[in-house]
Amino acid sequence: MKTKAGADPSKGSILVVDDEPDMASGIKQYLDRLGYTVHTAPDAETAQGLLEEQPIDLVLTDLMLPASNGIELLERIKQDHPNTFVILFTGYATVETAVQAIRKGAFDYIPKPFTPQQLEVVVNRAFKQKALADENRHLRGQIRAKFSFESLLGCSPAMKKVRALLARIAQTDASVLVCGESGTGKELIARALHANSRRQNKPFIPLDCAALPLHLLESELFGYEKGAFTGAVSAHPGLLEAAHGGTFFMDEVGELDPALQVKLLRVLQERQFRRVGGSRLISVDVRLITATNRDLQAAVAEGRFREDLFHRINVIQVWLPPLRERDGDVPLLANHFLRLHGDRLGRGDLQLTPGALGALEAYHWPGNVRELQNAMEYAVSISDRARVEVADLPRAVQEAAGTCGIEADDDMSPPTGPPGVPGLEVHHELPYKVAKRRWLAVFERVYFTELLRRHDFNISHAARSAGIDRKSIQRILKKNNLDIDRMVGDN
Repeated sequence: MKTKAGADPSKGSILVVDDEPDMASGIKQYLDRLGYTVHTAPDAETAQGLLEEQPIDLVLTDLMLPASNGIELLERIKQDHPNTFVILFTGYATVETAVQAIRKGAFDYIPKPFTPQQLEVVVNRAFKQKALADENRHLRGQIRAKFSFESLLGCSPAMKKVRALLARIAQTDASVLVCGESGTGKELIARALHANSRRQNKPFIPLDCAALPLHLLESELFGYEKGAFTGAVSAHPGLLEAAHGGTFFMDEVGELDPALQVKLLRVLQERQFRRVGGSRLISVDVRLITATNRDLQAAVAEGRFREDLFHRINVIQVWLPPLRERDGDVPLLANHFLRLHGDRLGRGDLQLTPGALGALEAYHWPGNVRELQNAMEYAVSISDRARVEVADLPRAVQEAAGTCGIEADDDMSPPTGPPGVPGLEVHHELPYKVAKRRWLAVFERVYFTELLRRHDFNISHAARSAGIDRKSIQRILKKNNLDIDRMVGDN
């Protein structure tokens, strides 16, 4: 059915299902005047066909239909088109039918006869609610994309192993202990687990156990009743209550005071707790994810952490490797953070020179991924060129580069002659990864310069000769800052 000329597609589409032609026509004319795109169907079968053919935002259906009824149509719509809202109306109104319709997913229920104004009110309310539902679904999709396992960047075997483990445990409710040095991304792991779990539509509540003193930490965790202490002028729910149904993340759990360790253990055993100053037991359903940069097993041996609590939180352990053990991940992460901060500051075309990449790989990154991200923000902020060079990196990175013989980006420049000339020698005095990158940078520039020259700078011919595709050559040229137009001009 064609859209009415005066309809506003942005207002949404409505399907009216009624076997009384006059009723369906009257509703359609009124809603047409309000700007909606309106279709009609005399029965459930025709309605289902229309729903398959085009997107429908709202279905208005009579309860009594030929060879079917509105409840059956409602059930079918909720099964096949869960994002479509349904409103039922009928002259056979009963409270029982209304309750049944709502329980099965109807947005609302209108008894006949109804006025045009009553119809307009409920339709407008349905579209406002649908807009909120669509926005929430969109935001949830963005969150899932942001915290998908694929967003945990890394091509190293260690990170591939972490992603595989997370995929296996995300749908369980088992407690997880995330271990790793500071800055490795432990909270990101916790959020990814939540975003990919059955609890993804419920709250994710984080708590840093090292950020608060004992008396504040207890009240934040469990909440408090009115009069529990000076200043408690009203009752206050704690973070555990806020996380009910969702995921509760406790960072730096190794910093918990022994008294709080006992109380947390009871929560995990009984799934109940009392607010500070209260006597009423409060039930809570949460999945607990904890994180630490300490050796909790050593803390248990030394009597600083309860062994029974350790076993409760350590049902599944995820170990995040330090960045220095993630071979090949530094360039990937560095370019990601460079684009992230570059886009934010309107410098999305920034690139890292080979020298800068060599310096980043030579550094040992005691602050791990967090330090690398900060380094890229620093570089983007101070660089006044189109490329980030060694001199644009933080002092600690520059000093590490200097000790490895990477003093300037000119040092990374390749020779112009064919393979075998000086410059392609193996640099035994450098760390393996730095020497390998320097050698490959020289080799790639020399190889592809000569390859293109032999084929008169025709990329397609050069690609066929090398046994690779055009995009690979273009990517390598870009990576090594080789401008084919300049190469042609220099030839």
